[in-house]
Amino acid sequence: MTGLFDALRENHAVTDPRSEDPRLRGRTYTIPFETVWQAAVGLAGGGQRGWSLEEADDQRGVIKAQVRAGAISAEVGVQITVSLDENAQTRVDVEASSRSGRADLGRSRRIVGRLLERMDGRLDAGPAQIVDPDRMRAFVTGSRAEASSSGPGRPASNGPSGGAS
Repeated sequence: MTGLFDALRENHAVTDPRSEDPRLRGRTYTIPFETVWQAAVGLAGGGQRGWSLEEADDQRGVIKAQVRAGAISAEVGVQITVSLDENAQTRVDVEASSRSGRADLGRSRRIVGRLLERMDGRLDAGPAQIVDPDRMRAFVTGSRAEASSSGPGRPASNGPSGGAS
């Protein structure tokens, strides 16, 4: 029942690699920044129904768009941030907010989830190109064997010359 009450109050969604909602974890791609940037601009600039591009600044890695969604054409503001993470992988984070300030019944959350799914499709990104945030956290904290053991085509090795580098 808590989920229903949350949806009745919710009017904002933002990605975080540690989010309990898989739709809100953002993406880390093993795909070059420029390729990901172009896909994001294409989707925000009319590549999706109801979307219109307001601003795209590749120097800051920020895209701003407006989405008119639903039968009542409620406006949702969306900011997409494309950046390089600490491992030089391309990170995409998204924030969406109802411009009316009223509850949007989870619309912002759905917009974020759909955008990321469409990014995956446009980039033809499969599991080998989308970094699992849990595996990346293990790699960053020093559990390299654990992080590499579940990677496709990367056998775990404890020897001095083996393993992911």
